[in-house]
This record gives sequence, C-alpha cells and structure tokens, in this order.
Amino acid sequence: MIGLIVRFIVSALVLMAVSFISPGFVVRGGFTGALIAAVVIAVLGYIAESLLGENVSPQRRGVVGFVTAAVVIYLAQFIIPNLLSVSLLGALISAFIIGLIDAVVPTMVR
Repeated sequence: MIGLIVRFIVSALVLMAVSFISPGFVVRGGFTGALIAAVVIAVLGYIAESLLGENVSPQRRGVVGFVTAAVVIYLAQFIIPNLLSVSLLGALISAFIIGLIDAVVPTMVR
C-alpha cells in the first residue's frame, strides 16, 4: 500500500514538472490537481492495458506504448477538465518527456 502511495506521489511530481516544461500541457490545482490527474491517467492506462494487452504499456518503450500513453494523457482531460488541459501536440510531447523521466526515475515500485 505504501508503494502505491509513493508511486502516485512521484507521478504527481512528474506531471507537475511536465506541466512546467511542455507546451500544451497544463495541470491546474497544484499538487492536489496533479495527484488527481496521476490517478486518472493510471486508471485509464490500466484500462487500455487490460483491453489491448501488455504491449501497449509505456514500459515496453515501443511506438505503440508511446502513442497509447499520449492518447491516455489526451483522454484524461475530458474526465477532469478543470484540472488538466492538453493539446494533441502537448500530449505527444508530454508522453515523450514522461517516458524520459520514467527511464531515469521509475514511477513503478519494484
């Protein structure tokens, strides 16, 4: 349970950093907004992985995983429109940046 909490805290911090770096990707509501966005993105990612298989996981580092991550990030804004605003280009750039950050600081507790 503590590992899950740490994962969401790290994910929220990553989203805040990406919001600062990436054009077209805005997280509102400070840390709380980023934490809620991290939960929504995680749930959407879990659903996508359940429906499409493990090959769409961003951890696979393939093009399909990258595109799936961008789509998940883009769709999250429709679930929490007051906290997250993402353009198509912003979703692609943020998926790339999140992938780079995840390679250095994994958000998954092993």
